[in-house]
Amino acid sequence: MPMTFGWTDIEDIVLALDEAHPQMDPLAVRFTELRKMVEALEDFQPEPGHNVNEQILEAIQAGWHEERQEQAALDRDEGESGYEPNQPFR
Repeated sequence: MPMTFGWTDIEDIVLALDEAHPQMDPLAVRFTELRKMVEALEDFQPEPGHNVNEQILEAIQAGWHEERQEQAALDRDEGESGYEPNQPFR
């Protein structure tokens, strides 16, 4: 049985959005669109009586943006060998 998440599970939402929309710029998404995107996620189940608000949507958007930046940094690092000689060639 898949694990579900709700509005307060920001990290789970961020990871699911990143997987579902890999080409989308998180900062270009309006909150109305972001809410629909979250509600459309397969494992999303809102808690009864828990309303979404702007603060939650801001946290989701910021987390998604941060996730993208971390991925970009990792992608850049993968291009480097990690090897540095003790005495660089002169």
